[in-house]
Amino acid sequence: MQSPTPVETPVTEDASPALPPDVANLDLKARLLLLFMVLLLSACALFVLYARGAFDATQRLVLMADDSEGVVVGMDLTFSGFPIGRVQRIELADDGKARILLDVAAKDAHWLRSSSVFTLVKGIVGAPAIRAYSGIPTDPPLPDNAVRTVLQGDASAEIPKVISAAKDLIENLNALTQADGPAGAVLANLQTTTERLNGPGGAMTVLLGSEAEAKKITLTLERTNQLLARLDGLAAKTDTQVFGEQGVMPQAKATVVQLNALLTDARTSLQKVDAVLKDAQAISANAKEASADLGALRGEVDASLRKVQGLMTEINRKWPFARDTEIRLP
Repeated sequence: MQSPTPVETPVTEDASPALPPDVANLDLKARLLLLFMVLLLSACALFVLYARGAFDATQRLVLMADDSEGVVVGMDLTFSGFPIGRVQRIELADDGKARILLDVAAKDAHWLRSSSVFTLVKGIVGAPAIRAYSGIPTDPPLPDNAVRTVLQGDASAEIPKVISAAKDLIENLNALTQADGPAGAVLANLQTTTERLNGPGGAMTVLLGSEAEAKKITLTLERTNQLLARLDGLAAKTDTQVFGEQGVMPQAKATVVQLNALLTDARTSLQKVDAVLKDAQAISANAKEASADLGALRGEVDASLRKVQGLMTEINRKWPFARDTEIRLP
């Protein structure tokens, strides 16, 4: 089946593409669009400035530093980690120091006091940071256009010192770890100590320094154990002999009981003797009185005897025939 032959359309040389219809007021609309874009960009810029605090009331603060390396316009001044000010300009003072002019927001200026301290810290990594510290919140507020000296700290300045200290440390470590160094000697001594620990004497040999001394200590310990065993047996016998039923302590206890009974009897006897002594004292007092009476009586008897003797003498004188002149007295 044959396909139909396409019909060719004749092309005229004067034919041209069709143009879109003209837009009404195109020029005016383009100008309005440009004006809208300009207004939009201006509004964005004003919003950014407002958000950045460009329209807020500020207080000027001047910080004097030895150098302003790393400090740029727009850097924040922080207090307790919160930005309260911004660097506006950096100048060179007459004395060669750097003048850092900052604007501090009026609503945050009350954090700054007359005793506040300002620091410029330069870390090894990252940009420098300006920080404020207020130790006494009751001090007077910091006045406007106050000039303060900033304390600087550069961590990178300590790098040469750290490198020098590390170099000295490495040299000392090399000296210690050499074959003839202290570390080598310590390792050799440690090896010797380990060998002695693994030897027959073990830790005793390490402590005493030789195996012979360790054997002496071991022998002494064995004898001490034997002596302690004997002492244990002796203590058991002593316990039986002293505290047993037939031991010394029960007998001593019985003896003490008997002594208490004897002391009780002796106390009773002494009470009786005390009564007897009281009676004897009374009797001796009566005997003393009787002795005084006997003395008087003896005096009277002596007087009577003298009278009788005188009478007998007179009788013997008057009666000489009487041969027996002895008078026997009672």
